Amino acid sequence: MGFPNCGGAIDGMHIPILGPDRQGSQYINRKGYFSMVLQALVDHKGCFTNISVGWPGKVHDFRIFRNSVLFKQLQEGIYFPEQKITVGDVEMPIVILGDTAYPLMPWLMKPYTGTLDSSKALFNYRLSKCRMVVECAFGHLKGRWRSLLTDSDLSETNIPIVIAACCVCHNLCESKGEMYMAGWEAEANCLATEYVQPDTRAVRRAQQEVLHIRKVFKTSFMTGQGTV
Repeated sequence: MGFPNCGGAIDGMHIPILGPDRQGSQYINRKGYFSMVLQALVDHKGCFTNISVGWPGKVHDFRIFRNSVLFKQLQEGIYFPEQKITVGDVEMPIVILGDTAYPLMPWLMKPYTGTLDSSKALFNYRLSKCRMVVECAFGHLKGRWRSLLTDSDLSETNIPIVIAACCVCHNLCESKGEMYMAGWEAEANCLATEYVQPDTRAVRRAQQEVLHIRKVFKTSFMTGQGTV
């Protein structure tokens, strides 16, 4: 899809819930409604390959990611098989793609922010194009199971189980080629207008070594070395 050695795209989605009896304020997200967060890594086929669900809506995507098993395994280099490619003068591990809410890591690429020259704009375009798989996966998930778009009155213990079950069923539908009706997404989008997904604050910290890796990717796209 245009980004070499990529293992998936990551993002978070807020699932609206009724206000819990305990610590209710922790579940109020930046848009002002109660929610629980689903963090998901999605592959090129639109299937969920890793999920983390249950964090309160007030918690930032970065904190959820930082405390996930996925982060620990990526950091230790054991989530993906050892499969590096050489781009320029750098050995690149398998990477995942995130938005500005995620930290820039040797194994996680995110967009450039601020003033963009042509090479940064091309890098962002490539990354954004590939990240569409996670947006589409969330769209299909909500379209098929529209109960995820209404205030769930289940207990805090059961809500994550139901969300995870919907993700498993989504993978079955996608892998079996089940038909997805365009009308479902229209209905889901209509329901979702009540619960707009909150914006997330950008994480700007990054080490020089990681900045260099992203720069090498950027340069390779301009020279054509990063074409698959």
